[in-house]
Amino acid sequence: MRRTACLDRTPCPPRRKIPLYKIFPELYNGFTMNKRALDTQLKFGIPKGSLQEATVRMFKKAGFTINIGSRSYFPSIDDEEISPFLLRAQEMARYVADGALDCGITGRDWTIESGRDVTKVCELIYGKQGLRPVRWVLAVPNDSKIRKPEDLQGKRIATELVNATKEYFKNKKVNADIEFSWGATEAKVGAGLVDGIVELTETGASLKANNLRIVDTICESTTLIIANKSSWKNSWKREKIENIALLLQGAILAEEKVGLKMNVEAKNVNKIIAILPAIKNPTVSQLSKDGWCAIETIIDEAVVRNLIPKLKQNGAQGIIEYPLNKVIY
Repeated sequence: MRRTACLDRTPCPPRRKIPLYKIFPELYNGFTMNKRALDTQLKFGIPKGSLQEATVRMFKKAGFTINIGSRSYFPSIDDEEISPFLLRAQEMARYVADGALDCGITGRDWTIESGRDVTKVCELIYGKQGLRPVRWVLAVPNDSKIRKPEDLQGKRIATELVNATKEYFKNKKVNADIEFSWGATEAKVGAGLVDGIVELTETGASLKANNLRIVDTICESTTLIIANKSSWKNSWKREKIENIALLLQGAILAEEKVGLKMNVEAKNVNKIIAILPAIKNPTVSQLSKDGWCAIETIIDEAVVRNLIPKLKQNGAQGIIEYPLNKVIY
């Protein structure tokens, strides 16, 4: 090892590599860190941007409270074993693959686009506006003569999802000029800077508002939990990630369901059960009052408004509807 000379011309001792957690302790959420602490800390990436609010809400339903400051990239969480970091979904796979993060939440689209090798832990079907997959669509102005992807031969297309778009047109045997867009993609095609765009949409409302027409769907995407390959081999970290995934999946499943319970005379039980569209067979228990039972079940929230009047008409009493935080099978 080469040594530099000190002021008195004698060789200086070799420099020691200082761990990052000692140089930047704020990166580790203010916890006192040593090697043992790092081994029992899960560095978890929270997506910044469109998924941020929905993700924080899902964590809350799963039992975790995340607080994010207006200018902070280091959220706090009420679990000392988790060290969260706020990061754009587009960058998540890169930092997880490189080991800067143990795991994170991002889209399947950005994971594929990055080309990084990560473990896909589970799918979480939620987005900015609802519980459905999102789509990357090929769109053009309403008055464009372009009707099919092949009409874009030799044309210019702007998108953030460059690699997936190139693969799509390659499979179509269409030679188009695909350029990366830093933002305001919908405005570029409206201004005539490009001939078409590939843009993310949940409902299509924004495209319609910008006088754009969908030509085709490039791909669909859902939210994923991804993990670093080495972290996934660590038994403690893997169990922690799997537990978080289980609770988040339960929270998402509960989003569109409610609990329903009621009192029913024994003679009407079979009639009431026949009306209930339960996930599983409803729970029926004997009440202290002879000849009466309590029925409890979980159903889709969308059917409750039509169901309750029918239950009442068929003898159900004391009907209570209540929200659910998690549903885990």
